[in-house]
Amino acid sequence: MESSKRAICKSLKARATQTACTDCACLMSQPYDIKQNPHKGNRGLTRAIHAAKNSWNGLIFAYQEESAFRQELVLLVLLTPIAIILPVSLVEKALMIGSLFMVLVIELLNSSVEAAIDRISFEHHDLSKRAKDFGSAAVMLALLIALIIWFAVIYQELT
Repeated sequence: MESSKRAICKSLKARATQTACTDCACLMSQPYDIKQNPHKGNRGLTRAIHAAKNSWNGLIFAYQEESAFRQELVLLVLLTPIAIILPVSLVEKALMIGSLFMVLVIELLNSSVEAAIDRISFEHHDLSKRAKDFGSAAVMLALLIALIIWFAVIYQELT
């Protein structure tokens, strides 16, 4: 058992530092340094600009590739003017519109889980299915929350 742990440690260490590992403890003794990550070099305004570009690209990819995202976006576009013209308080309008944005956010998270799983493998695997189903359930619950908020606000206004 101990020899298999050493073999795993050597393999991990070799991948992490491109050198052979001689001791299992060496892997744990080296602290993480941000300089080891090639994606963490930008700071300040440059980082914010890159983050904004990545966010915009994510929205474009979601619109182009995810039909559920497009459907939920249509829902947001159609229902936002209704929320604005309804004679309800500003907080209620914010809740109604915010619940629709929440659905889009959770759809993006669901799509990112699905993309990561598909990158690993297109083969059917029970854990992959479970992860995708969890994401789908999260979207369904977000839609249910939005529906409850909309019905509660409209019901309160009608009574």
